Amino acid sequence: MKSIEIISIPVTNQQVAKEFYLKIGFNLIVEAPFQGGSNWIQMGLPDAQTSITLVNWFQEMPAGSVRGLVINCDDLDKEIEELTAKGVIVGPADNTPWGRFASVKDPDGNTLSLHGK
Repeated sequence: MKSIEIISIPVTNQQVAKEFYLKIGFNLIVEAPFQGGSNWIQMGLPDAQTSITLVNWFQEMPAGSVRGLVINCDDLDKEIEELTAKGVIVGPADNTPWGRFASVKDPDGNTLSLHGK
């Protein structure tokens, strides 16, 4: 094994989720028809090797069930300020011995943790 390539994010409405992830800084990598009327929507942060795909076809992964997806930020306070200005609700920054964290929830409740040192 070499690296994590794609992380599946379970959502109810792929288009609504796509707009949210675009709003917070992800880029669209691929959008193409997939099985059962769904789309393969793959997105990534600029210059990142790992990407996400917005899925709605896994029975075992209900929308909103993702926790613990950590996104590294150079300047957490700046990220919080910019996201808040875009209308994104960001939780308060928590200080821990291993860094500062603030949470963001997508439209389905999947929780992303922004991490700044």
